[in-house]
Amino acid sequence: MAERVSDIGELGLIHRIGSLLERDGCRSPQVSIGIGDDAASFLPRAGCELLITCDSMVENRHFLPAFIESFDRGRRAMTSNISDIGAMGGTPLYGLVSLGLPADALVLDIEALYRGFLHELNPFHASIVGGNLTRSGDGMFIDITLVGEVAQGKAVRRSGARPGDAVLVTGFPGRAAAGLQLLLQAARDGRSAGHPLVDAYKTPSHRARAGIALAATGYATAMTDTSDGFPGDLGHLCEASGVGAEIVRERIPCDGAIRAAAAALGRDPYAFILGESDDYELIITCDPRRVQSLQSVSSACAVPLTEVGKITAEQGMHVVLPDGRKVPLGAAGFDHFRP
Repeated sequence: MAERVSDIGELGLIHRIGSLLERDGCRSPQVSIGIGDDAASFLPRAGCELLITCDSMVENRHFLPAFIESFDRGRRAMTSNISDIGAMGGTPLYGLVSLGLPADALVLDIEALYRGFLHELNPFHASIVGGNLTRSGDGMFIDITLVGEVAQGKAVRRSGARPGDAVLVTGFPGRAAAGLQLLLQAARDGRSAGHPLVDAYKTPSHRARAGIALAATGYATAMTDTSDGFPGDLGHLCEASGVGAEIVRERIPCDGAIRAAAAALGRDPYAFILGESDDYELIITCDPRRVQSLQSVSSACAVPLTEVGKITAEQGMHVVLPDGRKVPLGAAGFDHFRP
Protein backbone atom coordinates (compact mmCIF):
# COMPACT_ATOMS: atom_id res chain seq x y z
CA MET A 1 0.00 0.00 0.00
CA ALA A 2 1.36 3.44 -0.98
CA GLU A 3 2.65 5.55 1.91
CA ARG A 4 0.79 8.69 2.81
CA VAL A 5 2.12 11.76 4.59
CA SER A 6 0.13 10.78 7.68
CA ASP A 7 1.99 7.43 7.77
CA ILE A 8 5.48 8.93 8.13
CA GLY A 9 4.67 12.30 9.72
CA GLU A 10 6.28 15.70 9.22
CA LEU A 11 9.78 14.71 10.34
CA GLY A 12 9.70 11.57 8.24
CA LEU A 13 8.71 13.59 5.18
CA ILE A 14 11.44 16.17 5.88
CA HIS A 15 14.04 13.39 6.02
CA ARG A 16 12.67 11.86 2.81
CA ILE A 17 12.83 15.22 1.01
CA GLY A 18 16.31 15.95 2.38
CA SER A 19 17.62 12.61 1.11
CA LEU A 20 16.12 13.22 -2.33
CA LEU A 21 17.69 16.68 -2.59
CA GLU A 22 21.07 15.40 -1.40
CA ARG A 23 20.97 12.63 -3.99
CA ASP A 24 19.43 14.39 -7.01
CA GLY A 25 19.98 18.11 -6.42
CA CYS A 26 22.90 20.51 -6.72
CA ARG A 27 24.85 22.04 -3.82
CA SER A 28 26.51 25.37 -4.47
CA PRO A 29 29.88 26.00 -2.81
CA GLN A 30 28.46 29.41 -1.82
CA VAL A 31 25.98 27.69 0.55
CA SER A 32 27.48 27.50 4.03
CA ILE A 33 24.33 26.19 5.79
CA GLY A 34 21.65 24.31 3.87
CA ILE A 35 18.62 22.26 4.87
CA GLY A 36 18.48 21.06 8.47
CA ASP A 37 18.97 24.24 10.50
CA ASP A 38 16.68 27.08 11.53
CA ALA A 39 17.78 29.10 8.50
CA ALA A 40 19.99 28.69 5.47
CA SER A 41 23.14 30.72 4.88
CA PHE A 42 25.03 31.57 1.71
CA LEU A 43 27.82 33.90 0.68
CA PRO A 44 26.87 36.45 -2.00
CA ARG A 45 29.39 36.88 -4.77
CA ALA A 46 31.35 40.11 -4.99
CA GLY A 47 30.11 42.44 -7.71
CA CYS A 48 26.59 40.99 -7.74
CA GLU A 49 23.29 42.11 -6.26
CA LEU A 50 20.62 39.69 -5.12
CA LEU A 51 17.19 39.29 -6.69
CA ILE A 52 14.39 37.72 -4.62
CA THR A 53 10.97 36.64 -5.83
CA CYS A 54 8.16 34.43 -4.56
CA ASP A 55 5.15 32.83 -6.17
CA SER A 56 2.38 30.49 -5.04
CA MET A 57 0.30 27.79 -6.69
CA VAL A 58 -3.00 26.79 -5.09
CA GLU A 59 -4.89 23.65 -6.04
CA ASN A 60 -7.96 24.34 -8.20
CA ARG A 61 -6.89 27.97 -8.63
CA HIS A 62 -3.57 27.63 -10.43
CA PHE A 63 -3.64 23.94 -11.34
CA LEU A 64 -6.21 21.21 -11.74
CA PRO A 65 -4.91 18.08 -9.96
CA ALA A 66 -6.86 15.75 -12.24
CA PHE A 67 -4.99 17.12 -15.26
CA ILE A 68 -1.46 17.86 -14.00
CA GLU A 69 0.66 15.18 -12.34
CA SER A 70 2.96 15.97 -9.43
CA PHE A 71 6.21 16.10 -11.44
CA ASP A 72 4.68 18.62 -13.85
CA ARG A 73 3.24 20.66 -10.96
CA GLY A 74 6.75 20.95 -9.58
CA ARG A 75 8.15 22.04 -12.93
CA ARG A 76 5.38 24.58 -13.42
CA ALA A 77 5.73 26.10 -9.95
CA MET A 78 9.50 26.49 -10.23
CA THR A 79 9.31 27.80 -13.80
CA SER A 80 7.16 30.73 -12.71
CA ASN A 81 9.83 31.80 -10.20
CA ILE A 82 12.78 31.23 -12.53
CA SER A 83 10.96 33.34 -15.12
CA ASP A 84 10.74 36.28 -12.70
CA ILE A 85 14.48 36.15 -12.00
CA GLY A 86 15.32 35.79 -15.70
CA ALA A 87 13.01 38.67 -16.64
CA MET A 88 15.34 41.00 -14.74
CA GLY A 89 18.45 39.50 -16.35
CA GLY A 90 19.32 37.38 -13.31
CA THR A 91 20.40 33.80 -12.71
CA PRO A 92 18.54 31.62 -10.15
CA LEU A 93 20.60 30.41 -7.20
CA TYR A 94 18.63 29.21 -4.16
CA GLY A 95 15.05 28.14 -3.58
CA LEU A 96 12.95 27.79 -0.44
CA VAL A 97 9.82 25.69 -0.78
CA SER A 98 6.80 25.77 1.54
CA LEU A 99 4.09 23.17 1.03
CA GLY A 100 0.59 22.87 2.41
CA LEU A 101 -0.45 19.21 2.19
CA PRO A 102 -3.53 17.20 3.08
CA ALA A 103 -2.70 14.37 5.48
CA ASP A 104 -3.63 11.75 2.88
CA ALA A 105 -1.21 13.08 0.24
CA LEU A 106 0.96 10.31 -1.19
CA VAL A 107 4.64 10.47 -0.30
CA LEU A 108 5.53 9.37 -3.84
CA ASP A 109 3.65 12.39 -5.18
CA ILE A 110 5.61 14.75 -2.93
CA GLU A 111 8.88 13.19 -4.08
CA ALA A 112 7.77 13.58 -7.70
CA LEU A 113 6.94 17.23 -6.99
CA TYR A 114 10.50 17.84 -5.76
CA ARG A 115 11.94 16.06 -8.78
CA GLY A 116 9.97 18.55 -10.87
CA PHE A 117 11.54 21.43 -8.93
CA LEU A 118 15.01 19.99 -9.51
CA HIS A 119 14.35 19.39 -13.20
CA GLU A 120 14.12 23.17 -13.61
CA LEU A 121 16.80 24.18 -11.08
CA ASN A 122 19.60 21.72 -11.87
CA PRO A 123 20.47 23.20 -15.30
CA PHE A 124 21.39 26.41 -13.43
CA HIS A 125 23.23 24.47 -10.67
CA ALA A 126 20.73 26.11 -8.31
CA SER A 127 19.84 24.55 -4.95
CA ILE A 128 16.83 24.12 -2.69
CA VAL A 129 18.17 25.30 0.66
CA GLY A 130 15.12 25.16 2.92
CA GLY A 131 11.38 25.54 3.28
CA ASN A 132 8.44 24.55 5.43
CA LEU A 133 5.70 21.93 5.64
CA THR A 134 2.22 22.36 7.03
CA ARG A 135 -1.07 20.53 6.90
CA SER A 136 -3.61 22.21 4.65
CA GLY A 137 -7.31 22.11 5.17
CA ASP A 138 -8.39 21.66 1.57
CA GLY A 139 -6.03 20.58 -1.20
CA MET A 140 -2.38 21.47 -1.80
CA PHE A 141 -0.58 24.75 -2.05
CA ILE A 142 3.01 25.34 -3.19
CA ASP A 143 4.85 28.50 -2.20
CA ILE A 144 8.37 29.11 -3.52
CA THR A 145 10.84 31.86 -2.73
CA LEU A 146 13.71 32.02 -5.20
CA VAL A 147 16.95 33.97 -4.79
CA GLY A 148 18.99 34.93 -7.83
CA GLU A 149 21.85 37.22 -8.71
CA VAL A 150 22.67 39.77 -11.36
CA ALA A 151 25.76 41.88 -11.95
CA GLN A 152 25.55 45.01 -9.82
CA GLY A 153 23.58 47.76 -11.57
CA LYS A 154 22.62 45.49 -14.51
CA ALA A 155 19.10 44.40 -13.48
CA VAL A 156 16.51 45.31 -16.13
CA ARG A 157 13.31 46.72 -14.62
CA ARG A 158 9.79 47.31 -15.91
CA SER A 159 10.16 51.05 -15.46
CA GLY A 160 12.72 51.97 -18.15
CA ALA A 161 10.60 52.06 -21.32
CA ARG A 162 10.72 55.37 -23.23
CA PRO A 163 8.46 56.86 -25.92
CA GLY A 164 9.65 55.69 -29.32
CA ASP A 165 11.11 52.42 -28.00
CA ALA A 166 10.29 49.25 -29.93
CA VAL A 167 8.20 46.57 -28.19
CA LEU A 168 9.38 42.99 -28.69
CA VAL A 169 8.11 39.64 -27.46
CA THR A 170 9.72 36.20 -27.35
CA GLY A 171 8.11 33.04 -28.64
CA PHE A 172 4.37 32.70 -29.18
CA PRO A 173 2.15 34.19 -26.47
CA GLY A 174 -1.22 32.52 -25.98
CA ARG A 175 -0.09 28.90 -26.26
CA ALA A 176 -0.86 28.09 -22.62
CA ALA A 177 -4.34 29.66 -22.82
CA ALA A 178 -5.15 27.64 -25.93
CA GLY A 179 -3.73 24.51 -24.29
CA LEU A 180 -5.93 24.92 -21.22
CA GLN A 181 -9.05 25.20 -23.39
CA LEU A 182 -8.04 22.11 -25.37
CA LEU A 183 -7.47 20.24 -22.11
CA LEU A 184 -10.89 21.20 -20.77
CA GLN A 185 -12.54 20.33 -24.10
CA ALA A 186 -10.82 16.93 -24.11
CA ALA A 187 -12.04 16.29 -20.57
CA ARG A 188 -15.62 17.12 -21.60
CA ASP A 189 -15.37 14.88 -24.65
CA GLY A 190 -13.64 12.04 -22.81
CA ARG A 191 -10.69 12.16 -25.21
CA SER A 192 -6.94 12.14 -24.64
CA ALA A 193 -5.42 15.59 -24.25
CA GLY A 194 -2.00 14.80 -25.74
CA HIS A 195 -1.24 18.00 -27.68
CA PRO A 196 1.78 20.36 -27.79
CA LEU A 197 -0.38 23.27 -26.62
CA VAL A 198 -1.61 21.21 -23.67
CA ASP A 199 2.04 20.58 -22.80
CA ALA A 200 2.64 24.34 -23.06
CA TYR A 201 -0.03 24.80 -20.38
CA LYS A 202 1.10 21.95 -18.12
CA THR A 203 4.84 22.62 -18.30
CA PRO A 204 5.47 26.08 -19.76
CA SER A 205 9.04 27.04 -20.65
CA HIS A 206 10.75 29.99 -19.03
CA ARG A 207 13.00 32.31 -21.08
CA ALA A 208 15.56 32.95 -18.33
CA ARG A 209 18.62 32.18 -20.45
CA ALA A 210 17.42 34.57 -23.14
CA GLY A 211 16.62 37.17 -20.48
CA ILE A 212 20.15 36.89 -19.06
CA ALA A 213 21.69 37.27 -22.53
CA LEU A 214 19.43 40.16 -23.55
CA ALA A 215 20.08 42.05 -20.31
CA ALA A 216 23.84 41.58 -20.73
CA THR A 217 23.78 43.61 -23.96
CA GLY A 218 22.72 46.72 -22.08
CA TYR A 219 20.25 47.50 -24.90
CA ALA A 220 16.99 46.45 -23.18
CA THR A 221 15.35 49.50 -21.59
CA ALA A 222 12.63 47.47 -19.84
CA MET A 223 11.69 43.81 -19.54
CA THR A 224 9.02 41.65 -17.90
CA ASP A 225 7.59 38.18 -18.35
CA THR A 226 4.07 37.31 -19.50
CA SER A 227 2.89 35.28 -16.52
CA ASP A 228 -0.41 37.21 -16.51
CA GLY A 229 -0.78 37.31 -20.30
CA PHE A 230 0.75 39.56 -22.96
CA PRO A 231 -1.58 42.59 -22.57
CA GLY A 232 -1.70 42.33 -18.77
CA ASP A 233 2.06 42.38 -18.35
CA LEU A 234 2.59 44.94 -21.10
CA GLY A 235 0.16 47.07 -19.10
CA HIS A 236 2.27 46.58 -15.96
CA LEU A 237 5.38 47.66 -17.88
CA CYS A 238 3.64 50.73 -19.32
CA GLU A 239 2.25 51.75 -15.94
CA ALA A 240 5.67 51.41 -14.27
CA SER A 241 7.30 53.44 -17.06
CA GLY A 242 4.54 56.09 -17.29
CA VAL A 243 4.02 55.43 -21.02
CA GLY A 244 1.58 53.81 -23.43
CA ALA A 245 1.94 51.26 -26.23
CA GLU A 246 0.73 50.72 -29.77
CA ILE A 247 0.73 47.11 -30.95
CA VAL A 248 0.29 46.05 -34.59
CA ARG A 249 -1.93 42.97 -34.53
CA GLU A 250 -0.52 41.42 -37.70
CA ARG A 251 3.00 41.54 -36.28
CA ILE A 252 2.09 39.50 -33.18
CA PRO A 253 3.51 35.99 -33.65
CA CYS A 254 0.68 33.48 -34.07
CA ASP A 255 1.87 29.96 -34.84
CA GLY A 256 -0.02 27.28 -36.71
CA ALA A 257 -0.82 25.34 -33.54
CA ILE A 258 -2.73 28.28 -32.04
CA ARG A 259 -4.58 28.89 -35.30
CA ALA A 260 -5.54 25.20 -35.55
CA ALA A 261 -6.66 25.10 -31.91
CA ALA A 262 -8.71 28.27 -32.36
CA ALA A 263 -10.44 26.77 -35.41
CA ALA A 264 -11.21 23.55 -33.52
CA LEU A 265 -12.61 25.48 -30.56
CA GLY A 266 -14.50 28.04 -32.64
CA ARG A 267 -12.43 30.90 -31.23
CA ASP A 268 -10.44 33.82 -32.62
CA PRO A 269 -6.73 32.96 -32.22
CA TYR A 270 -6.05 36.50 -31.00
CA ALA A 271 -8.43 35.89 -28.10
CA PHE A 272 -5.75 33.55 -26.72
CA ILE A 273 -2.83 35.82 -27.57
CA LEU A 274 -4.42 39.00 -26.20
CA GLY A 275 -6.02 37.39 -23.16
CA GLU A 276 -4.89 35.74 -19.92
CA SER A 277 -2.18 33.16 -20.58
CA ASP A 278 0.69 32.12 -18.31
CA ASP A 279 3.27 31.52 -21.04
CA TYR A 280 6.34 33.02 -19.33
CA GLU A 281 7.52 34.66 -22.52
CA LEU A 282 9.39 37.97 -22.27
CA ILE A 283 8.34 41.47 -23.29
CA ILE A 284 11.33 43.70 -24.02
CA THR A 285 11.59 47.35 -25.02
CA CYS A 286 14.61 48.95 -26.66
CA ASP A 287 15.79 51.75 -28.94
CA PRO A 288 14.54 50.81 -32.46
CA ARG A 289 18.15 50.87 -33.67
CA ARG A 290 18.95 47.98 -31.32
CA VAL A 291 16.17 45.61 -32.43
CA GLN A 292 18.29 43.53 -34.80
CA SER A 293 21.08 43.22 -32.24
CA LEU A 294 18.66 41.88 -29.62
CA GLN A 295 17.08 39.54 -32.16
CA SER A 296 20.50 38.10 -32.96
CA VAL A 297 21.22 37.52 -29.27
CA SER A 298 17.83 35.87 -28.72
CA SER A 299 18.28 33.72 -31.81
CA ALA A 300 21.58 32.45 -30.39
CA CYS A 301 19.52 31.23 -27.41
CA ALA A 302 17.15 29.46 -29.86
CA VAL A 303 14.34 31.84 -28.89
CA PRO A 304 12.49 33.84 -31.57
CA LEU A 305 12.11 37.56 -30.80
CA THR A 306 9.51 39.57 -32.72
CA GLU A 307 9.01 43.33 -32.93
CA VAL A 308 5.30 43.91 -32.42
CA GLY A 309 4.88 47.65 -31.83
CA LYS A 310 6.18 50.75 -30.12
CA ILE A 311 6.04 52.68 -26.87
CA THR A 312 4.04 55.92 -26.97
CA ALA A 313 4.16 59.05 -24.85
CA GLU A 314 0.37 58.99 -24.49
CA GLN A 315 -0.64 56.54 -21.79
CA GLY A 316 -3.00 53.71 -22.67
CA MET A 317 -2.57 50.77 -25.03
CA HIS A 318 -3.99 50.30 -28.52
CA VAL A 319 -3.97 47.59 -31.19
CA VAL A 320 -3.66 48.55 -34.84
CA LEU A 321 -5.97 46.31 -36.90
CA PRO A 322 -5.28 45.24 -40.51
CA ASP A 323 -7.64 47.97 -41.83
CA GLY A 324 -5.65 50.65 -39.96
CA ARG A 325 -8.14 51.23 -37.16
CA LYS A 326 -6.78 51.61 -33.64
CA VAL A 327 -8.77 49.98 -30.88
CA PRO A 328 -8.08 50.09 -27.13
CA LEU A 329 -6.22 47.10 -25.70
CA GLY A 330 -7.33 46.28 -22.18
CA ALA A 331 -4.50 45.81 -19.71
CA ALA A 332 -6.37 43.41 -17.42
CA GLY A 333 -4.28 40.30 -16.78
CA PHE A 334 -4.91 37.35 -14.49
CA ASP A 335 -6.51 38.52 -11.25
CA HIS A 336 -6.54 36.09 -8.29
CA PHE A 337 -9.55 37.77 -6.72
CA ARG A 338 -11.73 38.20 -9.78
CA PRO A 339 -14.53 35.58 -10.01
